[in-house]
Amino acid sequence: MQVLKFGGSSVANAENINKVVEIINNKKADIKTVVVVSALGGITDLLLKTAALAEANDESYKNILKEIEDKHLDAVKALIPVQQQSGVLSLVKTICNEAEDICNGIFLLRELSARTKDRIVSYGELLSSQIIAAKLNAVGLATEWKDAREIIVTDSNYGMAAVDFAATNKKAAVFFDTSASSLFIIPGFIAADKNNVTTTLGRGGSDYTAAILAAALNASVLEIWTDVSGMMTADPRLVNNIKHIPQISYQEAMELSHFGAKVIYPPTIQPVMKKEIPVWIKNTFAPDELGTVIKNEATATGTSIQGISSINNIVLLSLEGSGMVGIPGFSKRLFEALANASINVILITQGSSEHSICVGVDEHASAKAKEVVDKAFAYEIETNKVDPIIVEKELSIVAIVGDNMKNHSGISGKMFSALGRNGVSIRAIAQGSSERNISAVISTADVKKAINVLHEEFFETTYKQVNLFIAGLGNVGQKFLDQLMQQKQFLLEKLRIQIRVVGIANSKKMYFNEEGVDIVNWQSEIQKGEAMNLAEFVSTIQNKNLRNSVFADITANDELATIYGYLLQKSISVVACNKVAASSPYVYYKKLKDLANEFNSQFLFETNVGAGLPIIGTLKDLLHSGDKINRLQAVLSGTLNFVFNNYDGTKSFASVVKQAQDEGYTEPDPRLDLSGKDVMRKIMILARESGEQMEMEDISNNSFMPESCMTGSVADFYAAMEKEEAHFKKILDAAKAAGKKLKFVASYDKGKAAVGLQQVDEQSDFYHLYGKDNVVLFYTDRYPEQPLVVKGAGAGAAVTASGVFADIIRAAAN
Repeated sequence: MQVLKFGGSSVANAENINKVVEIINNKKADIKTVVVVSALGGITDLLLKTAALAEANDESYKNILKEIEDKHLDAVKALIPVQQQSGVLSLVKTICNEAEDICNGIFLLRELSARTKDRIVSYGELLSSQIIAAKLNAVGLATEWKDAREIIVTDSNYGMAAVDFAATNKKAAVFFDTSASSLFIIPGFIAADKNNVTTTLGRGGSDYTAAILAAALNASVLEIWTDVSGMMTADPRLVNNIKHIPQISYQEAMELSHFGAKVIYPPTIQPVMKKEIPVWIKNTFAPDELGTVIKNEATATGTSIQGISSINNIVLLSLEGSGMVGIPGFSKRLFEALANASINVILITQGSSEHSICVGVDEHASAKAKEVVDKAFAYEIETNKVDPIIVEKELSIVAIVGDNMKNHSGISGKMFSALGRNGVSIRAIAQGSSERNISAVISTADVKKAINVLHEEFFETTYKQVNLFIAGLGNVGQKFLDQLMQQKQFLLEKLRIQIRVVGIANSKKMYFNEEGVDIVNWQSEIQKGEAMNLAEFVSTIQNKNLRNSVFADITANDELATIYGYLLQKSISVVACNKVAASSPYVYYKKLKDLANEFNSQFLFETNVGAGLPIIGTLKDLLHSGDKINRLQAVLSGTLNFVFNNYDGTKSFASVVKQAQDEGYTEPDPRLDLSGKDVMRKIMILARESGEQMEMEDISNNSFMPESCMTGSVADFYAAMEKEEAHFKKILDAAKAAGKKLKFVASYDKGKAAVGLQQVDEQSDFYHLYGKDNVVLFYTDRYPEQPLVVKGAGAGAAVTASGVFADIIRAAAN
């Protein structure tokens, strides 16, 4: 004996039913076969809607009844040969008329009882099963239709009736043993109580019907045919890179189905587990694919967990109070109050202090739950021994499931660490003594991210996906995208990191795509976007709530630097090419550093000091290893170094500055470089990273620029420099006369910082600094005389882009 069950998607329409018939034909062979079917796709919901409208005295229920009837009549006409249709069409009409008569009664009485609702929804399976039986007979497969209500006996708990297995097994044995047929069609979901009144087994109960019959008949196998090829490691609607589970244990399947895995109805497992009947989950639309088998033991998968699942619409009820400590009976009274109100408890957790206990229930039951619990503890609440029940809404449960968890230490730590790194706050935790399931209550808004994070942590051995948002697509931004495209395969193969750009923005437009922006054609992609709005840009990044998110600011925009905190507190790492935030007032700089630490995110700004040079990284390595920064000397402006290396008096100072700007070495406004302000910001950032609480006004600046050059527009700036050429020439000639070179030097020594133009001789480490190179000399406890030197190109789009790239990789590795 074998039992096959086909769900609503499998019998949604005539085309799908033809696939079902073909599968039954291939499966039947010489073995007795019981086929259980659900209602046609969407019919149960339509029947419920019809009943609700009738109860509300809304005559439009008749329109929906007509829609239901037409759908079944059309199915008959598409499936049954014309000469055999009349009897089936008449049957459909009769059943639909009966449903209409009941709805008319509901309409007149304006009353819909649970018993009547069960009767109404039963018509879905009654109609589908008889149409499919007729189709099988029409194609030459002799089929006997049997009403499940004549076999499955339940109590009278309408809507979720409990099965009387002894009576059911007896009736099943009598019927199937005496029938000469080898193929049976039975409607799922429905049953009857001892008075032969129609009951139902709960939504999804057709699976349960099949399992009840399989157990009653000691079937060799139960096959559940649906629209997916077995059970997966996570919900494919939430996770792209899911993995197929070829074999899973009964216990694991029960845990996963309880915690939201939609492939199988939770009660289904119990009857077949007792008889050790294997259950196959197969795909009606891909019947040759393997599927998943549920047996006593799971196959080894190389991981300690089998799957990840979730339940939404959870409410957490917390009972707290000092009067609970050491007093027995509080838990009993809490659960008794909920049980008497028929409220199912999904999750339980209690601290060892006994000061509080919390339970998770379905959101629909929250108001009733609060009412009954507050009533049960009315005296204790009145005497302030306990607080009124606290209700927290908009929560969900995520659970990892696996029989092997008990054999592996550190699973819960790995789970909570992964969630914490991505800013997923955990409200409650539960784990059974079997160690087969670890559950966490989190905000519903975090469910998709949480499941992706956990799936990546436990199943993704190939790569870690980083979701990157970029603001700024100028010279540096474009170079970065080119470098990312070039290194994409390397990162995947060598570092196991996949950086996916999911958002881009410039001063005019912003564009988001969770599946990934085409960075080769980003210019055309961004044109699909909306007008740039900073508040909406930040809000979209936050609301997308993607795992492993990184924001890269490749601009010099003051306003953009104000949003970093909003991102960091959502555990979104920030990589700033923009110097504004790190050189802002110390209190804001410190706030951003603290937020990054508090919310397990990264605030990285290596390019703020030396473009792609590892200056801040080297400083941090020294400090982390226990060294102390005593003194810094540096040339930190690639622009100024380029200018003074190329200014020899043969052409004007202004023309050399213009050359530097044209070659991409200067800030958008070159005055930031030439005034020394940019160097001041850089030495201040290094001082702060060394542990100094320094502000811009604490730094002395020996500027060489005349005041006349520092006002007006950029065009005015160049014109003024031409007029001041004699001033610049005088500075150059003085240095030449002394046999020295001009370098704009920054220094930090014992808490003091200064910047300014200096003449340096051949003995200086700065003398042989050419082109746009920067250099930093670290004098520390370990390097007191001979400094540690970091030297190289300190300006240019390509090297700056590489510094941004390196920070993004650091953030990704966190």
